[in-house]
Amino acid sequence: MSINSFVGFLAGIGLFVGAVLISTDNYFIFLSIESLLIVVGGTLAATCLGQEWRYVLLALRGALSIFSVYRMGRNILNQEVHRIIKWGYLAQQKGLVALDGEAKKVEGDEFLSFAVEQLLSGYTGDEIRENLSLVAETTFERNMVPANILRSMGGTAPAFGMIGTLIGLIIMLDDMGSDPTQLGKGLAVALNTTLYGVIIARMMFIPAANKLTQRNQILRFRHELLAEGICMLADRKNPRYIQDRMNSFLDPAIRFDMDRQMKG
Repeated sequence: MSINSFVGFLAGIGLFVGAVLISTDNYFIFLSIESLLIVVGGTLAATCLGQEWRYVLLALRGALSIFSVYRMGRNILNQEVHRIIKWGYLAQQKGLVALDGEAKKVEGDEFLSFAVEQLLSGYTGDEIRENLSLVAETTFERNMVPANILRSMGGTAPAFGMIGTLIGLIIMLDDMGSDPTQLGKGLAVALNTTLYGVIIARMMFIPAANKLTQRNQILRFRHELLAEGICMLADRKNPRYIQDRMNSFLDPAIRFDMDRQMKG
């Protein structure tokens, strides 16, 4: 589980609950099933109206996935440079055909597997760069669909919160003649939908969209880094040149040092 996501979510909800507990003794005034149904149901209905159901499901799964640990950390990039340099030494000693065995080790990684196939097929560095850049960009665009849907849901939820509030106000004004003393209570209930809409948008949909976007950007950067390394292997660059070129993509704190990290 992603500790920072879980703690952030609990902290946000905790602040809201804490403010309620401090401010009033009538806690149940903030509970309204009708308001929740209007916000959640309306948001899902509007989203399904504008998006294919398959992608809506992917977006909802993506929202839940932010609580899982993301394995594509900074240190992974250092390891990717290490991998390409090892392949560079192998290609120097036995030729590119020696990387055929390495291709089998990365079959679970679709991008890297495709990149090695391009390399073994004898394409030039420029041809590989063109193909892999296209793969990286189209992969990023596909992966961004759930994030864009979640961001759209983040804008829709407060709108349905306002719709629920308007419904409550209309009902409240219609009952004004019978019992004016209930106006304050009715207004409080009506405003719950706006409250729910804002909380759901700001604590669920928008943070999930932002985190998915960040993760996809990291993945695209990793693809661009690998593409550069594979292109240099195709151009038969020496391992030290490969190291320096790939390190130029990285933060100085995680750059690969072949003299230190490849000892033994």
